[in-house]
Amino acid sequence: MILPGGPYRVYLATRPVDFRKGHAGLSLIVQEVLGRDPFGGAVFVFRSRRGDAMKCLVWDQTGLVMVYKKLEGGPFRWPTPSDGTIRLSPAQFSALFEGLDWRAVRAERRHRPKVAG
Repeated sequence: MILPGGPYRVYLATRPVDFRKGHAGLSLIVQEVLGRDPFGGAVFVFRSRRGDAMKCLVWDQTGLVMVYKKLEGGPFRWPTPSDGTIRLSPAQFSALFEGLDWRAVRAERRHRPKVAG
């Protein structure tokens, strides 16, 4: 399922899609346009034309789950439309889903600890 901090892969489709599409239509876009497997357990995020709504599609081992969210008070922060997808970390996806600027979320790099010896 779609849970913060989960071990899932998230792919953001950068071009807007027709929001009349349901499970079958979006899974067809995942296969034919994005070149991915909609039943592989990854989360696929789609944007509306106006940018104030998103649909997420994920296979949860029992069926395709579609989540629809419309953001009140303005659009989500989307990348410039282009062909293809952008891979998001679970933390970036959580920020996007909350309406925050997901581009500001960066993992802090830690140096490998030295082994005493």
